[in-house]
Amino acid sequence: MENSSSLYLTGSKEFSFLTQENNNNLPKWSKSNIKKTHSIKKIVICGSHPHFLVWKKPNKLEFYQKDHEKRKYQLPKNETIKDIVSSYYTYLILTESGKVWSLANKNHYKEVPLLDADQSTFEEIRPVTFFEEKKLFVNSLTMGACSGYYLCNGDQLYGSGSNFHGRLGIGQRGGQEPMPFYIQDKVIKIFAGNHAMGFFFTTSKPDLLYASGNHDFGKLGIGSTGSKSSPTVVKNFKGSEILTVSSGIFLSILITNKGQTFGCGNLGTNEIRVHKNIFTIITQLKDKKAVQISTGVKRTLVLTDQNELYMWGFEKEQFPTNESYNKNIPTKTSLPSFFTNYLGSKDLIRIAYSAKVTFLYLDFKNTLSEDLRILYKSKKFCDCEIGTLRNKIPVHKGLLECRTKLTIDHIQKKLFGQESINKEQTLNFLKWIYHDEISDIGKLEQTFDLLKLTFPPSVDNTLEKDIAQLYKDDDSKDFKILVKIDDDDQEEDEDKEGKYEEIPVHKFILLARSGLFREMFDNVNEKENINKVQDYSNKTIESLEILIKYFYTNSIELTADQDPELIVDELSDAVEYYQLNDQCNFENELLKIKKQFDLK
Repeated sequence: MENSSSLYLTGSKEFSFLTQENNNNLPKWSKSNIKKTHSIKKIVICGSHPHFLVWKKPNKLEFYQKDHEKRKYQLPKNETIKDIVSSYYTYLILTESGKVWSLANKNHYKEVPLLDADQSTFEEIRPVTFFEEKKLFVNSLTMGACSGYYLCNGDQLYGSGSNFHGRLGIGQRGGQEPMPFYIQDKVIKIFAGNHAMGFFFTTSKPDLLYASGNHDFGKLGIGSTGSKSSPTVVKNFKGSEILTVSSGIFLSILITNKGQTFGCGNLGTNEIRVHKNIFTIITQLKDKKAVQISTGVKRTLVLTDQNELYMWGFEKEQFPTNESYNKNIPTKTSLPSFFTNYLGSKDLIRIAYSAKVTFLYLDFKNTLSEDLRILYKSKKFCDCEIGTLRNKIPVHKGLLECRTKLTIDHIQKKLFGQESINKEQTLNFLKWIYHDEISDIGKLEQTFDLLKLTFPPSVDNTLEKDIAQLYKDDDSKDFKILVKIDDDDQEEDEDKEGKYEEIPVHKFILLARSGLFREMFDNVNEKENINKVQDYSNKTIESLEILIKYFYTNSIELTADQDPELIVDELSDAVEYYQLNDQCNFENELLKIKKQFDLK
């Protein structure tokens, strides 16, 4: 892998300080020009071309193209993005409503798998009306090279675009199918890759794989030679559910739900020679649990659950020959030390890859940062100020003391007693406080030095860990939720012993994580010293304590004496009732409990 290859790094924590590794066998680390990286859901690169699309939740997109100004798109407010995929000159956007939208380059309309490709541009997102007109609800979609695949109405597979080498699986080879064409039903998952010249899918048997398309180099893994124009059985993986398949020009890589990595085609390893035409486990990764794979023109990337990135492939861009073929084995690629030191234990890197650029970014699973961002912007719920006499900035005392382990008086005295910090530096410091963003290394380091804090922050000093630790600090909790435990005599004083139990909590946590509590305090006079509120949901204190703990930890953990069925039943409406963030992971946590205890 030549030294000139660029590897861009970005994520939900914004880094402007990256290390240049002194190793010619590793990619060159560079800074991404994507802004507000905390809100990234997914990055999709269009084939090997120098442009890419960034999904900003819940319905915002940004388009980046070399030598062009960044474009911003926003879908209608009633549309929420579910997924985005790409091919050479096309992006397809799937929304939760089952509709498909597109961005495409009409100058290459013959390679765009859309009905009206000659009218498509990158200027605006356009709806693909075919599915709505045919009353087809699109559940999922993927793209190969110049071809699109759509799973509709639950299990009906459609395809459109190029049928070269039978890559649409419709029983013939060649031609263009601009109108989505029915392929077959009873399909559960579909897989391809933006360089793929065919596709894969599974049915109700998740360990049995099918494929159709170009079989050059053995990249379909079907064993026999020759491309296939109809779906053909690939292999039975014997009880291991197929998690994903990524197919490129020369090879295909597959991982199972157990994290095993298989490959076929022109794999480029010492042990697996050219043109391996069946899926074979990659021995260099057999002790690793893979979670994401990506294949392209010249390289393959495999990411493990331990955030280890393995890469291998060809030395140059040109097609390989037996003479120029590079027999590199999968090799672990070092990440910048600053990045790895700052990763939280639950942070997971994601990869977006093409022949010319690779992005690494953090999987945005945790909504805590976004919740605190909303709280900070509201200002009205702040309970103190920091800054100089000219530049007072409202903040939340509990959060500042939690992140720095210092008192607010100490912070004010050290930073602003001599007016040594200006407003810009203060705002830069607060970015780290509220959402772990490190946007100006020099200024932030100066602030940390004045407070005698260790810089850069360690993995034990992330927002997620600091807030989780705060849950255990009962002494600093400044608010109480009253939970009624007896419905009789409702007119009696609410503080009467035996009528209410109390759940201690930090007020700013309630305000950050629940729209319901923000509404409660929206019209309250800030001078009123309210330190308790009653919960009217009729949920048990046991369920509410689990919800409050989730506010701090983003996870649900039950003890042996708790009834999982009762907890799941009582908290099933929590997202709606307490107005949690739209991207909240609470429902997924409940689903884990249901699976763990085999609940319906």
